[in-house]
Amino acid sequence: MVEKTGRGRKEEVVTREYTVNLHKRLHGCTFKKKAPNAIKEIRKFAQKAMGTTDVRVDVKLNKHIWSRGIRSVPRRVRVRIARRRNEEEDAKEELYSLVTVTEVPSEGLKGLGTTVIDADD
Repeated sequence: MVEKTGRGRKEEVVTREYTVNLHKRLHGCTFKKKAPNAIKEIRKFAQKAMGTTDVRVDVKLNKHIWSRGIRSVPRRVRVRIARRRNEEEDAKEELYSLVTVTEVPSEGLKGLGTTVIDADD
């Protein structure tokens, strides 16, 4: 059997940019629940992508989702998810994920893949 040395993949501090397609995740959702469900879907996406149960959504991302009201949620949103160490001594989880909104390129969001952001950014 192979012995594991070092940390696992889900235990390192890393930052990545993703494009989240909210249109397909909110298809068939009631109009008056679209923006709250969009935040829940972004949380679920970050949990799956980063492997942490503690996901914190930035205020600017929340404002961006709610900017056109409760019904007209943006179809796609470009987010930066950072897995960070929890500095609180009484924390249940060792790591948490912080989700922030990134600037939209002029050519649009379609076709942009996942990019890993270096620590010096």
